[in-house]
Amino acid sequence: MAHIVIIGAGIGGMPMAYEMRDMARPGDTVTVVSNSPTFHFVPSNPWVAVKWRERRDIELDVGPILARRGIRFSAAGAKRVVPEENLVELGDGTRLNYDYLVIATGPKLAFDEVPGLGPASAGGFTQSICHVDHAEHAKTEWERFVQDPGHIVVGAVQGASCYGPAYEFAMIMDTDLRRRRIRDKVPMTFVTAEPYIGHLGLGGVGDSKGVLESAFRDRHIKWICNAKTTRVEAGKMFVTEHDEDGKPKREHELAFKYSMMLPAFKGVDAVFGIEGLTNPRGFILIDDFQRNPKYKNIYSVGVCVAIPPVEPTPLPVGAPKTGYMIESMVTATAHNIRAALDGKEPSKKATWNAVCLADFGNKGAAFVALPQIPPRNVNWFSEGKWVHLAKVGFEKYFMRKMRAGSSEPVFEKMVLKALGIMKLKN
Repeated sequence: MAHIVIIGAGIGGMPMAYEMRDMARPGDTVTVVSNSPTFHFVPSNPWVAVKWRERRDIELDVGPILARRGIRFSAAGAKRVVPEENLVELGDGTRLNYDYLVIATGPKLAFDEVPGLGPASAGGFTQSICHVDHAEHAKTEWERFVQDPGHIVVGAVQGASCYGPAYEFAMIMDTDLRRRRIRDKVPMTFVTAEPYIGHLGLGGVGDSKGVLESAFRDRHIKWICNAKTTRVEAGKMFVTEHDEDGKPKREHELAFKYSMMLPAFKGVDAVFGIEGLTNPRGFILIDDFQRNPKYKNIYSVGVCVAIPPVEPTPLPVGAPKTGYMIESMVTATAHNIRAALDGKEPSKKATWNAVCLADFGNKGAAFVALPQIPPRNVNWFSEGKWVHLAKVGFEKYFMRKMRAGSSEPVFEKMVLKALGIMKLKN
């Protein structure tokens, strides 16, 4: 019988564990390794940062849940993957052998690539919503800020690949300030490496440029695009704006009272620099079947997967890996590992469709890009209150799904099929 090890217990790792347990043979062992004993629902971090959610609302202890599904769990974390020996060195000094390995770690946050970037725990002067720990700190700073408001700088630095949360948080802060009736005291500037507002790392989706520019104008949010954040000091950000050819055009020195900037991502230390397994930034190289080309018993899903940018841009702009795309990778991987267990070649391919719900506080924006990389069969972007309600509903649904240890209820398949969205390629 085989031992299947999954590194990561996040939005990729937990569904991967459930689907793999369902697809594996009765005698196979599934083990999840994480550097944390808890799962938290990352898309809700912006709400935590303005105290619209409490940490306990979006966090779960995963050990007991996995145990009920017959899945082993270690919170020791992965220190290093040793693919030549089919083992993972854990943070507590033990070694875990595997027959098949699924890397679902998510990214390492590259705050260090911009001096002064990131929360105080990383030695920086900006906030982050990439982890619930950061969101908790951002909430504390937000509560201080609203007592003495001033200029906000929000956005994403060069090399970032997840722009939706930056737009979300800008709009959520705007909504929260309006509810407090102090929006008039808070100038706001959106700083992004994207070539235009609404690019999203996808080359735009539908009329995302027009819709998001209009939303920013309605909310009195100014913006700087093609922006390279060079360094951050206490209360001050230094930004170089570039032209369409990538040449420096204008220098900006932005004073702020509060700032949240999304960092670039790179691979985690456990895999970084392993030749044939990762690219130069540490992301896992995969083929069409989520399998590493060199180490055929290693698969990967989620943000840690290597995906090239969708198009050239003046500054580095990464391609996002949205939640639904990750679920598609998970399903393909589970099926392909089962095929390997049965002595067959893998055949299932993820669709890599981008489906995203971005909350703006009182309404929101949704986009569907099928497939994510152009040209597309579906290229749709919409704004409205229904998106806000849909995201609230999805949060509750996903948390219930994680608590129940469910891989995919029948009704989810029915809804996605009705929208013309399939998890696997035919």
